[in-house]
Amino acid sequence: MQSKLAHAAERKAFSIALDQALKTVAGPDREKNIDKFVDMAGKLLKDTNPGATRGMKAALYPGSKWEKFLFDVIDQTDHNVLKTAILNGGYEAAFRGLRNTTENAEKYQCNVPWIILFDPTSACNKHCVGCWAAEYGNRLNLSYDEIDKLVTEAEALGTHLFMLTGGEPLVRKADILKIAEKHNESLFNIFTNASLVDEPFCQKVQELGNIVFSVSLESYEPTVNDGRRGEGSFEEVMRAFDLMHKYGLLYGTSTCYTRANVERVSSDKFIDLLIEKGCRYAWYFHYMPVGDGANADLMPTVEQREYMLHRIREIRGVTGGKPIFAMDFQNDGEYVGGCIAGGRAYCHVNARGDVEPCVFIHYSNVNIRDMSWLDCLHQPIFQAYRAHYPWNDNMLQPCPMLENPYLLPEIVKESGAHSSDYTAPETADQLCERTAPYAKEWAPKAKELWLEEHPTGKKIYADAMSCTGVDIKAKAIAEEDEEAEKALQDQQ
Repeated sequence: MQSKLAHAAERKAFSIALDQALKTVAGPDREKNIDKFVDMAGKLLKDTNPGATRGMKAALYPGSKWEKFLFDVIDQTDHNVLKTAILNGGYEAAFRGLRNTTENAEKYQCNVPWIILFDPTSACNKHCVGCWAAEYGNRLNLSYDEIDKLVTEAEALGTHLFMLTGGEPLVRKADILKIAEKHNESLFNIFTNASLVDEPFCQKVQELGNIVFSVSLESYEPTVNDGRRGEGSFEEVMRAFDLMHKYGLLYGTSTCYTRANVERVSSDKFIDLLIEKGCRYAWYFHYMPVGDGANADLMPTVEQREYMLHRIREIRGVTGGKPIFAMDFQNDGEYVGGCIAGGRAYCHVNARGDVEPCVFIHYSNVNIRDMSWLDCLHQPIFQAYRAHYPWNDNMLQPCPMLENPYLLPEIVKESGAHSSDYTAPETADQLCERTAPYAKEWAPKAKELWLEEHPTGKKIYADAMSCTGVDIKAKAIAEEDEEAEKALQDQQ
């Protein structure tokens, strides 16, 4: 891995270049200087998204929706927030962090994620219909010291992007601010119902700069949203958006799409509301029939899933669509090489400390309270994920539970993992019995759609590095870092 001296020098160089890029794109000749910003972004994303430069140059032509989007983000976001989010999320996490986690994955022969989701608490101030947190209360919490230890040990391996779920993470607002302030070279994305967002909190987030928000919202209609989340919830979100916008914060939405709401949450009315309120991105998550109250009948139909595949890509298209970056966690698998769970790119730590492959797959062998983070990453279920991956070539079937239901039970049995679900523990066989009919129905359509876009049956990448294994990537990164270290020593 890169030395501390080289890392400090590299971060400083990126920081200076970022300041210059933001200044030129914010100035009067901004259209002429977009290429400088694109070049900076391309350098930051060369490992996570090698084709980023090509894509941005195609999208950022004069008068395009994405040019306007970029200018709006720069003009309306607090400078410290924007610079810190790019420096921590772009440089530390997506560039240097991914390089370090790749090298460490090869060194330690285990998956090392560059993103970690963790639940500070199971507590929530809401009682949303169908949510386990409504019944489970505040019994489970990671202490401040446990969170600090997790983040510290993860950072040492290269992880600098942390996503907080729950429960409602902002129940632990004071501890979250304290963690973000201490770990000021990482970026924290909080998935929240936004009801606890207030002015003093926004002021502190603006000062820190390294917190962004993914806000739960399910409709542009207050009565529909409040029907599940409680009276007044819609207005709480609108008020939070206004506060976040006032303080120049970065935020978007997190929406679960189901058979009952697919059309509503992808409608022009919904998207236009998000844009009007200053949201920069929209996460979409396919409903997973997991945990207490799981209902397979809520999973989208084959037709609805195909619709979402095309609709999300339409929204974020180079032309047409809307000026907001929409992402579909299930249908966008090809852009991240398929399933990212099991520590390959991310994993989940629940409020009890159990280390799980995915926020939707609750099986584990280990707990952060019993061992180091590196030892947790060596747990049998993660090693089984590593050994089995990839499950197939079709990245419209990325999940070992949803689209490959034969596989998760094999992994769980092979690893000896136990159920870590809080309220409704079940075997992997029981879980996958609910998803098997869906997988069978989706498979023919997934094949048809995949072959339309990829006639060979495999994703063909424009760059060679995306197709290589961790060992080859780690070697190439080490060689590049060694050359950079020598160049730094020569300058001294």
